[in-house]
Amino acid sequence: MTKKDVLAALKEIPATKGGTNLVDANHVKNILIFGDEVVVEVISESPALHVKKKLEVDILKVIHEKIDKKLKVEVKIEVPKAAEDRANLIRGEALPGVKNIIAIASGKGGVGKSTVAANLAISLKNMGFSVGLVDADIYGPSMPTMFDIENAKPGTITVDGKSKMDPVESYGVKILSIGFFAKADQAVVWRGPMASKALNQLLRDAHWGDLDFMIIDLPPGTGDIHLSTVQAVPISGAVIVSTPQNVALADARKGVAMFKVENINVPILGMIENMAYFSPPEMPEKRYYLFGENGVRNLANQLQVPFLGELPLVQSIRESGDVGRPAALQDGTAAQKHFEDITRNMVSELMKRNEELPPTEVTRITTMAGCSAVNK
Repeated sequence: MTKKDVLAALKEIPATKGGTNLVDANHVKNILIFGDEVVVEVISESPALHVKKKLEVDILKVIHEKIDKKLKVEVKIEVPKAAEDRANLIRGEALPGVKNIIAIASGKGGVGKSTVAANLAISLKNMGFSVGLVDADIYGPSMPTMFDIENAKPGTITVDGKSKMDPVESYGVKILSIGFFAKADQAVVWRGPMASKALNQLLRDAHWGDLDFMIIDLPPGTGDIHLSTVQAVPISGAVIVSTPQNVALADARKGVAMFKVENINVPILGMIENMAYFSPPEMPEKRYYLFGENGVRNLANQLQVPFLGELPLVQSIRESGDVGRPAALQDGTAAQKHFEDITRNMVSELMKRNEELPPTEVTRITTMAGCSAVNK
């Protein structure tokens, strides 16, 4: 057995990209022969596990059939970095039929961001808009619980010959969440690229139809999912949710700073102060500022971003989310009025933004010399 024999056998295998074979595509990096053992080092232009596995099986099969079935064959597959980068890149065209995309973010967890996102979506629907909601909190999805659709599964629909997910609809809002695809007791343990691909599927492998608004509920912090979102779709604007306590405000400041980074440049539509105060039911005129007073309002003024309003600490808001019926659905209640006022302020700021600024560009993220660089 010689290298020439092995190369002749490998010519039978098509390259993972293009219409040629492994040898002619220069995808055979090296062949090492040690008696009855042969090591084949090849290139795969696809990082997909099933593609690499098929390539390995094909190489083993052809060498055993064409040369000697008793040979010990080891296959080493390398994926060029450019191919990995292409696989991790979320394509950033606008979503067909979706007019405005609003990201709901918070620097810190536990400030009620998802509750606010759910009720903003309901308030927009109550105003007569068509609304979609993407639960992009990959590691802690809340929307299936908040909309009483924990056991729901997206359907499939064929659009232009392609099979797409059909979002679950609840209270007139179209919803997709990673929670639909994981069991209640199953932890989602994914690295950044896997989480970003899951987000890409929720956004692009679904038939959203015509939407006036898409609300994206981001996870807490400033990480991979946030960058993947501004990379994936042109965000019309971002809303930052925080409680008024100092530890939350410090993280909220970072959340605002992330969207204001020059090469991300997503307009901040405003900040919302959640759990602003507590009023006992027997003394509705009395306000107790449990987490501090006017912290978010003051921070918004410092950062020169709009203040959209405050939400009190109300037991019914928490209970309504737990039972899957957002508080904004409760006609005539103070909670519904608070969410309506904040939603109107948000829409007003969005109208100003659309009149004064061009559409937000999609961000392309590259990595150079080990440092993340964000470029448009």
